[in-house]
Amino acid sequence: MEEEPKQPGLEDCLKLLRGDRDEQRLAGLLLATKFCKGDDKASVMRVYEAVGPRFLHRLLKTGTGTGTAGAEDREAYLRLSITVLAGFCRVPEIASSRDMVSKVPLVLDVMPNISDLSLLEESYEFLLLVAMASEDGVIALHESGAMKVFATQVSTLPDGSQSMEFFMRILQLMLTKLPLDVIFIKYKIELSCMVGIIARQFALLHNALKFDALHLLTTLLSSEHSEALYDVVKSTSGDVWATYVRVGVIAVLRNRVASSEKLQALTLAESMLIIFSGSWLLEQNSLPDVPDSLPADRCLLLVLESSRIEVAVLLNYIASLKYGTSTSSSTTAESIFLEQKKLVVSYSLIERIIKLISDLYGAEENPINESTSTKVIAGLNETIGLVLDFLQDAKDHGEKKGNDLLASVRIIGSYLAESPLACKEKVSDLLEYMLSVEGEDEPSPFYSICFLLPMLCQITIEVPGRKALASFGGHKSVIACFVKLIELPQMVQDIGTIFLACDTIMNLLLHRDDIQAQLHESQFIPLLEALASWTVENEDPAITTMASSLCSLIFDLTSQDALLSYTSFKFSVFEKLSRLIIRSLDAFTQEGMSVDDKEHDLLQIVAAEYSSWADRYPLIKQAVEGGQPAFNTCDGW
Repeated sequence: MEEEPKQPGLEDCLKLLRGDRDEQRLAGLLLATKFCKGDDKASVMRVYEAVGPRFLHRLLKTGTGTGTAGAEDREAYLRLSITVLAGFCRVPEIASSRDMVSKVPLVLDVMPNISDLSLLEESYEFLLLVAMASEDGVIALHESGAMKVFATQVSTLPDGSQSMEFFMRILQLMLTKLPLDVIFIKYKIELSCMVGIIARQFALLHNALKFDALHLLTTLLSSEHSEALYDVVKSTSGDVWATYVRVGVIAVLRNRVASSEKLQALTLAESMLIIFSGSWLLEQNSLPDVPDSLPADRCLLLVLESSRIEVAVLLNYIASLKYGTSTSSSTTAESIFLEQKKLVVSYSLIERIIKLISDLYGAEENPINESTSTKVIAGLNETIGLVLDFLQDAKDHGEKKGNDLLASVRIIGSYLAESPLACKEKVSDLLEYMLSVEGEDEPSPFYSICFLLPMLCQITIEVPGRKALASFGGHKSVIACFVKLIELPQMVQDIGTIFLACDTIMNLLLHRDDIQAQLHESQFIPLLEALASWTVENEDPAITTMASSLCSLIFDLTSQDALLSYTSFKFSVFEKLSRLIIRSLDAFTQEGMSVDDKEHDLLQIVAAEYSSWADRYPLIKQAVEGGQPAFNTCDGW
C-alpha cells in the first residue's frame, strides 16, 4: 500500500519564505495562508518574522498597481497580500506594529476598485484588526480618508455580511477614539450616507449585528454633536431610512432584550422626534423588504409604554439612592447622575408625546383612534401621578435643588399646560414647592416657574386658581421670573413665555377683589421697574399695550405719593411708565388706529383703570386732561 504524500508543514513554509528568490517566497506565502488562518499565534509570529516587512510591502505595492506586474498577476498579488496581512493581524502585537499601520493607506486606496466580495471582506478585516490593536491604527484610518472610502462603498456590502459587520465595528471605533466635534463637521455628508445603510441593518437583521447598528445610530444621531448631521441626513438620505429606524425601534421595544438596549432604542427614538417631530411615531410607510406592516399607532404606544416603565423604575431607584442609606456618598452621587441622564430621555419622549396628542386634538385627520387616545391619556395621567409622588418625596426630605427635580417640574408643566385640572389635589398641595425648585446650577428658582407658567396662566382664570397661587405669595415668584426674563438678553426672544407671565399677573390684578388682602403695592415695585425697562426702546404695539395695561392695574393698587415714597422706586421709572400710560390713552382715543382684538381689549383696560385712579396721580392727570406736558422730554420718550 502506497503511503500518502506528506503535507507541507510549518518548517517547509519557513524554509521557502527564507529563500533567496521571490518565487520561493511567493510559494511560502501561499503556504503560509494555511497557518495564518489558525489560532496558533506562535506559528503566525514565526511566519511573519520569516517573511519580513520589506517583501510584504513590495508584494502589496505590486498588487495595488505600482509595480511592474501585469493586470492578472496584480490581482493575484493583491489577493495574496491582503489575505496574508489579515492573517498576520490576528496577532495583536503584529497588528499594532508600525509596519501594519503603514499599510492602511495602501489598502484604503485600492478598496474602491475591489469588486470581489471575499477580498473586500479581508480588506475590512485587516483595517478592523489594525484599528483594534492601537490608536495609531485609528488615526491612520482617519488621516487616510477612510470615511470617504466607506461612504462610497458601504452601499455595495450585502446586508448582514461579515464585511458589513467589520465596517460597522471600524466606524464605531473611529467614533469612539476620535474627536466627535471634528468628525461630525468634517464628514457630515459621508456620515449621512452611512446612516441609511446602518438603519437598514437595524430594521432587517435579527442577530447581534442588529444591536451593533442600534449603538452606531445612537452615537451618530444622539450625541451632543449630532445636530450638525440633522439637516444633511434629512436632505440626502430621503425618508426610507427613518422608516427603517422606526421598524428597528419597534422590534427592540416589543421583544425581550436587555434594559440597556431598550434605553438605547428610546434614546434613538428621541433623536428621531427631534429631527422629524412627533409625526415620526405615526407614519406608516411600506417597505418591500419588511413583510408585516404594523398599525400606525404601534410605535407611539410602544415608545410611551417603555418610557413610562423607565420613569417608574428610575424615579424609584433615584429616590432610594438619595434617601436610603449608602456606604459611599461619592458613589451615590455618581450613580444618581447616571440615572438622571437616563431619566431625561424618557421625560423628553413623554413630553413630545404630550405635544403630539395636543396637536392632533381636534385635527381634521387624526391617525389616532379614540381607543388609542384613551390609552395614551390614561398612561400619561398615571405617570404624572408618579412624578408628583417623586416631588412630594423630595419635599418631605427638604430637598428642592437638583436637575432631576427641575426636569420633573418641567414634565408636570408640559402636561398641565394641556390638562390643567389633572391630578388637581396633588398639584395644589405641591404648587408652592414646585415654584421653589432650582436646577443644580441655579442660584434661585427660575426655570421651574417658566415651565409652570402655561398652567398658572390657565388656572388663574378661575377663582380657586387665583386664590391658590396668591395664598402663599406665588405671584411674587411670577414677578421675579418676569423680571429675570426681561434682564436676560437671550430670553427677550422668548416673547411667548414673557406674555404668559404677564397674563398670569394680569389675571390676579383684574380680579384683585378675590385676593385683595394678599396683594400689596410693594410687591409690584420690581415689576414696574421691569416694565419700564422692557418698553423704553420697544415700539411693538403688543408689548406696549401689555405693559401699559399691567402698569395701569398696578397703579390702581396705590397712589402717586405712595409709590414715590419708596426709596427703591426712582422718579425716572415713574416718568417712563407715566408716558407709557399717556401714549396708550392717546392710542385708545385715536380713530382708525389699526390694532388687533387683544390690543384693543388691553387699551380698554388702560382707559377704564385710568378713570379709577386718575385723581391719585395728579402729574399724569395734568398731562392727559390739562393738555400740558407734566414731564420733561427725556429718557428716549
